[in-house]
Amino acid sequence: MTNHAEEFSLDSELAQTTGWEADDFDEADDFESGYADLDGADPEELTAGELDLAARHELRRVAGLRTELEDITEVEYRQLRLERVVLVGVWTSGTIEDAENSMAELALLAETAGSEVLDAIYQRRQNPDPATYVGRGKVDGIREIVQASGADTVICDGELAPSQLRNLEDKIKVKVVDRTALILDIFAQHAKSKEGKAQVELAQLSYMKQRLRGWGGNLSRQVGGRVAGGAGIGGRGPGETKIETDRRRINDRIAKLRRELKAMAGTRSTMRQERHRNHVPSVAIAGYTNAGKSSLLNKLTGAGILVDDSLFATLDPTTRRTTASDGRVYTMSDTVGFVRHLPHQLVEAFRSTLEEVAESDLIVHVVDGSHADPEGQIAAVREVLAEIGASGIPELIVINKVDVADPMVVSRLKQREPHSVAVSARTGAGIADALAAIEADLPRPQVAFDALVPYARGDLVDQIHRLGEITSLEHTADGTRIAGRATEALAGELAAYAV
Repeated sequence: MTNHAEEFSLDSELAQTTGWEADDFDEADDFESGYADLDGADPEELTAGELDLAARHELRRVAGLRTELEDITEVEYRQLRLERVVLVGVWTSGTIEDAENSMAELALLAETAGSEVLDAIYQRRQNPDPATYVGRGKVDGIREIVQASGADTVICDGELAPSQLRNLEDKIKVKVVDRTALILDIFAQHAKSKEGKAQVELAQLSYMKQRLRGWGGNLSRQVGGRVAGGAGIGGRGPGETKIETDRRRINDRIAKLRRELKAMAGTRSTMRQERHRNHVPSVAIAGYTNAGKSSLLNKLTGAGILVDDSLFATLDPTTRRTTASDGRVYTMSDTVGFVRHLPHQLVEAFRSTLEEVAESDLIVHVVDGSHADPEGQIAAVREVLAEIGASGIPELIVINKVDVADPMVVSRLKQREPHSVAVSARTGAGIADALAAIEADLPRPQVAFDALVPYARGDLVDQIHRLGEITSLEHTADGTRIAGRATEALAGELAAYAV
């Protein structure tokens, strides 16, 4: 039996070997214990979201690989599995805090994609270098860092041109990816539904099409004649090269995906039209990634969807029907999170999903109150909302995570955004205020009515409760005397019983 002193010496030896700090071993233990909480639970008692979370963690941890410390440890296994990356950024505008926040977000994206960040550097320039993104001296410095640290990937905090990617890879001698490719990779890992997978593939192909690389005319694909298996005399080249073939196949696949997504969008549109026909108000929960949108939806409606402390945990929108305190029915939808410089390919590919936001009656804009730059997050989300045509929809700001946020920051946000509420989706603080604010902002019926509804028409009274607003209700000998406001269609049916 290994005692505590031996365990400490083993951890110290591993720390010297791997470069990890003692806290890193504690985090690995926390990870295991947190996973064990889900792993030991009865599957029938878990919600759909908890099952999804368990499945996602199962991809990160292989139980059969760890036997004894002399064999292989969790720490060693993770080091073998994770891609080792160096982050590179160019600071062109804003304060140094903005640059550091951007690099911190890039590090979170890299960790979410399944990599270990070894180092991060950024350069102050008026504009990125058109050939290598960073200056020539910085390229030499990055190459030295990569060689010294043993990194296998460099991630740049921006969208690189094909020539910049090629030049950097030629000089640094390791794989180079940009911010767009990193976000696309995270989306590819988290997509579950058929529509989500098709949307991610469409975005990836649109990105890849502009970055194909060819290796000369020797890859010509035109042949002719009956000799030598069809390659007659000289092969009849040069014809279509491999890069042209790849581009044509990508275009064909993009066209097919767009047809499939158009059919899926038609189904989603039909569901929205049905809600509009029945005058059911819709609320869309939007906001920056990892702001707590799914947690808020679970708290407001008991949806039981996946909640994970990672970026872009939710890609597939979830809609739940709920009832206001006055009996009115409305829907609430969770949507994909936004991020600074959200790739244009993603906005285009997810347009049918984002229409849930653009065609809603109210946007609940969730903000992470504990983030270093919540104002920047609000601006980034509103930029995307404007791009999808949702800037004119009523908006309620919900400042989340107030249990860990600085009270001064929360006060500053509430002063900057008067129409806002502060909540904690984890502890439940402020949820009642948020519900009251949402119900107050829901669209109200426009047509006033006063009717005596016969008891035989209980269906009309039920519709008034669900779709209308009741100011007075009295049960008489002849029927239900009811007054309030209703939709035009419902008021038309009530006209026959008007008082």
